[in-house]
Amino acid sequence: MMTGKSDISGWLVRPAGRPLWAGLVVLLGALTVHTVRVTSDGGMDNAIVVDAARTWLAGGSPYDDPHFLYLPSAVPAAAPQALLPRPVLDVLVPPAVTAALALGWACALRLHRVPLHSRLAALGLLGLAAGFAPFGQLVRLGNWTVTAALALPLCLLLASRGRWVAAGAVVGVAVALKPLLAPMALLFLFARRWRALAVLLVVPSAASAAAALLLPDPAGFFTRTLPFLLRGDDAFVRLYEASPAAVLPRLGVPGVAAGLLALLAAAVGTGCAYRRWHGPGPVPLRLAETSAGLMLSAFLVSRPSYNHYLLVVLPLLLAGLPYAGSVARRPWFWLALVPQLPGVTWPWLESGRRRAFRDAFTLCALAVTVGRHRVRGAGDPDGPRGAPGEGRPAAEERRAVVESA
Repeated sequence: MMTGKSDISGWLVRPAGRPLWAGLVVLLGALTVHTVRVTSDGGMDNAIVVDAARTWLAGGSPYDDPHFLYLPSAVPAAAPQALLPRPVLDVLVPPAVTAALALGWACALRLHRVPLHSRLAALGLLGLAAGFAPFGQLVRLGNWTVTAALALPLCLLLASRGRWVAAGAVVGVAVALKPLLAPMALLFLFARRWRALAVLLVVPSAASAAAALLLPDPAGFFTRTLPFLLRGDDAFVRLYEASPAAVLPRLGVPGVAAGLLALLAAAVGTGCAYRRWHGPGPVPLRLAETSAGLMLSAFLVSRPSYNHYLLVVLPLLLAGLPYAGSVARRPWFWLALVPQLPGVTWPWLESGRRRAFRDAFTLCALAVTVGRHRVRGAGDPDGPRGAPGEGRPAAEERRAVVESA
């Protein structure tokens, strides 16, 4: 990592002042309190899962609701919330989502060995909360995507320190709650971490099998949810999907052609991720950029695919800013985020139902930027190559930060 005084990284890794931290606390507090006042059941998306658990506790099938798109293991996981009064959920869920996003950001920083008291730590979270609209949307919705936003950086932090089995367990638990991180199995495949991959696969499989036995419709996920996802014909969901497979048909492209284009883009992105894993640069940077490539590739083809899914990968890339060869130093990384600035009204896209076009631009631009960055083999030329799973020694990191101060 470049931490010299002549480089922006030296300024970023130095301690942040108290006014900056105070401003961050005020901003997050205002966002959380506002959400508590306006949401019900902790948010619309959280209510879908909680209502599914309430249906199950009442003897019904959670898959009676076509918008419940989770594995069976999510049903008992949501049961504790289902037992709480709605006003309690209104108060508890928004702060929990905000705290999980902050913890995910902290794990992303530590993956890149950035001090938690640094300016980047404060400014990065401040920028995500104030300058990236999906952050506030995720808090207001209470969507369980937040579990993946925390689990992925935690997984990579463990992997960077050689604890791959624990990393696999973290992803497995996250998949059991919401199968968003399923593409991360490819990272373990790239790294040839077979035991960790087995743990990743066994944890959600066993949890879902056990939970399915408790449901009145054990095969509901396969007989109802999967066909719903494959058809992608829900009029409400389609309006907010950001994947090219959903957006291009709204522009007149035949659905089959749009699906094939999205699938091709996802395949190319996966190939770029494989190349990045075996490319140059420090291990934390390779872990972050490979994982971001895999997840963005999946978002290009998955149905549904929402803008708040980007919070799973964006903190990982942003936290790598101190590295001279990171994708966060590419101009298109920042230009891709411009459509997500809060409060900006875009001509012909004023309607909330047309937001998907802006979201699709951000998703595609980020995917292309990360893919092109990997193909060019970008990385910190001065950083240690290392073997997969080996991180930079902590003592060396501390010396670099101290010497730059």
